[in-house]
Amino acid sequence: MRKLLLTAMLAAGVGSAHADFSIPGYELVLTTPVETALANPDLRDAAAVWSELFDNARHDIAIGQFYAVVREGSAFEKVFERLEAAGKRGVKIRFLLDKKGVGLSEAPTIERLKAIPNLELRILDFNQLTGNGIIHAKYLVVDHAAAYVGSQNFDWRSFTHIHETGLRITDGKVVKQIQAIFDQDWNAQARLARGLRATEIGTASASANYAPDAFLMASPYAYNPPGVADSERGLPALLEEAQSEVRVQLLDYAPLSYGPKGTRPYYPVVDNALRAAAQRGVKIKLMVSNWNTEAPAIAYLKSLALLPNVEIRVVTLPKASDGFIPFARVIHSKTMSIDGKLAWVGTSNWAGGYFDLSRNLEVVLRSEKMAQRVAALHQQLWDSPYAAPLDVNKNYPKPSKGKEE
Repeated sequence: MRKLLLTAMLAAGVGSAHADFSIPGYELVLTTPVETALANPDLRDAAAVWSELFDNARHDIAIGQFYAVVREGSAFEKVFERLEAAGKRGVKIRFLLDKKGVGLSEAPTIERLKAIPNLELRILDFNQLTGNGIIHAKYLVVDHAAAYVGSQNFDWRSFTHIHETGLRITDGKVVKQIQAIFDQDWNAQARLARGLRATEIGTASASANYAPDAFLMASPYAYNPPGVADSERGLPALLEEAQSEVRVQLLDYAPLSYGPKGTRPYYPVVDNALRAAAQRGVKIKLMVSNWNTEAPAIAYLKSLALLPNVEIRVVTLPKASDGFIPFARVIHSKTMSIDGKLAWVGTSNWAGGYFDLSRNLEVVLRSEKMAQRVAALHQQLWDSPYAAPLDVNKNYPKPSKGKEE
């Protein structure tokens, strides 16, 4: 019955010319990789939503991203042109990039950003704040009135060749909190640039309210503005609530962090919570990308898959018709639905370094309508020809990420 309901929801938008799926204050947004059978007519794509946000900007735009890559002729270049147009008409633009992400960015893109009138670009070394972190969040705020949080990087591939999910947000309280996070990190960059310490402002106990119908979680909690919940403690708390089913979609999952010289320290926080839910009878349906089949993560995935009540599927998207594209053709969405009642949409993969050391954002919505739509999106990919059950007896080949093997 549940599967029939999810299938019906997927089909609901077919035939409608323009039917944005939303609840008050939140619109669900999807990037469908081209040349895949994953269309969702009731969900607008990020290119349209970002263009609209930039076109509607009147005073200021704040953007936080890990890196930046634009390609001429791509769908994302059209979005970038709307940002350029906003700057040219006098909108103040503040763009915050991570220092490590500069190495992943392309010089022509950085120069093109710098050339936009009224745009100020700052590079934050988030590593200085936490010892081994980055700005991994992908978000923007327009006129302190609308925001976007999702898995899309500021990268042409994220708008054409990668499965990405996000939320357009007009809920004033949450928009204000996202703006406060940007301002916190913007000011931290200024302090670090002057050789000063960035002040820790958050405490885990002060950000432990996971009860509202709609709220923002972020990491690391030491740099969360007042009222923003702590992601590292919040995600396990939400999993503790699960009674029947948890559906999760991620790029990768591993109870491991990232240490010096390529080490992968153990990080059990999320894994413990997921295993505890399975042990008490909650059905776990975890879907990850084929990039997650590398060692050592694959060993932990196989271990998890052996548990009763846990199903894991690996998604492999077909190569583009025009050839191999590095760091593309993959599922990158980070979503969760719990019991068809709670939706979680954010920027974190489920591994160490994301919830404790890096800047990430997640939006939690206690809305059956949104939770069931997120679950239906999960079901579509789960049942697609691109998803296959994890085989605990298979030796998976090294996935092709940056170059074709």
